[in-house]
Amino acid sequence: MLEVKNINLYYGASHALRDVTITAKPGSVTCVLGRNGVGKTSLLRAIMGLQLVATGQIKWQEDDITKIAPHERARRNIAYVPQGREIFPLLTVEENLRTGFSALPKPLRHIPDDVFELFPILQDMLARRGGDLSGGQQQQLAIARALVTRPRLILLDEPTEGIQPSIIKEIERVIRHLRSKGEMAILLVEQYFDFARGLADSYTVMDRGSVVLAGDKEDMVESDVRRRLTV
Repeated sequence: MLEVKNINLYYGASHALRDVTITAKPGSVTCVLGRNGVGKTSLLRAIMGLQLVATGQIKWQEDDITKIAPHERARRNIAYVPQGREIFPLLTVEENLRTGFSALPKPLRHIPDDVFELFPILQDMLARRGGDLSGGQQQQLAIARALVTRPRLILLDEPTEGIQPSIIKEIERVIRHLRSKGEMAILLVEQYFDFARGLADSYTVMDRGSVVLAGDKEDMVESDVRRRLTV
């Protein structure tokens, strides 16, 4: 289980995260909601170690990972799919997938069959350059690359952003499948409320770097959440 306790993060004098606490459990989807600029991406970057927190604690599977480097977190089966996908445009689809090998021991440095079962379109595009894919296909590739690392925690930063509806449905299907296996904790940052509500087991709403609402989906008051998502 992921346990984030009272973390604070600064960019210079700017206080980006204020005493943020959140958990994510295997076999469940925790959704983080909020307007642009409220700290959602900063939270994921802090969990991945790409931004160091000033105070607070991040624990994964009972171990304190607050101060360890991003590559060490990856080796502990944490994967991050950033906003904007960040695939390598000049590498082929296969080469992009193989970049996930760096976090794996040698016996596991192969692309799992279930990656192509989840994203069959990628198997037909292995020799195509990443930059030649559509935005939706690039998003599928970014998620597939994360799954190559066999994560037990996956951090998804707005995977529906700028994606056509048919691909959004595919991504939803993949997330539901990953949850159903019961082995992976999924932390999903979203602005698309209906997508998040359909997937969430629990939710956290952020505003100005702080958690302002949180709970299980069945206890969610939709009007309160939607009010926090509008400008």
